[in-house]
Amino acid sequence: MSAGLERLNQLSPAEAEAELLKCCGSKNWARGMAESRPFRDAGALADAADRIWRQLGREDWLAAFRCHPKIGEKPAQGGAAETRRWAEQEQSGARSAKDDVRAALAEGNRAYEAHFGYIYIVCATGRTSEEMLALLGQRLQNDPDTELRIAAEEQRKITRLRLERLLRELEARVER
Repeated sequence: MSAGLERLNQLSPAEAEAELLKCCGSKNWARGMAESRPFRDAGALADAADRIWRQLGREDWLAAFRCHPKIGEKPAQGGAAETRRWAEQEQSGARSAKDDVRAALAEGNRAYEAHFGYIYIVCATGRTSEEMLALLGQRLQNDPDTELRIAAEEQRKITRLRLERLLRELEARVER
């Protein structure tokens, strides 16, 4: 077991929930994860994250979506510093976008939000701004139920990546 996972298992329920909220903005997800501890290994942590996420409903998914900056925009100053830093790293492909692509992403974000009622959620890690823009155009064609499921799956992927980052952060804190 990694030192980060061991640390997560040892936190109080409230502390664990606060740490887990950095990975996913759904309070019900974070609470469910905190209550599912201890985790025997990173695989068990990931399995619990997926299981709990898939058991949640629309309102919990939307709560998680609201904690993200729009693709191509800087994270808001509220919330945990780690979450802001992680979001900036995840969206690094959008920061290097040309002006016309950045403008198209902004316009696409507005159209998406007007159409679906929430921001465009995409696991941006490793994707270029052009790829995210192309996906945005494709996803605007989806019906609302299909798109909500796709957005929830993208959030699940983001959460998994952030859980890995959280374990590294917790491990680094143990080492200090």
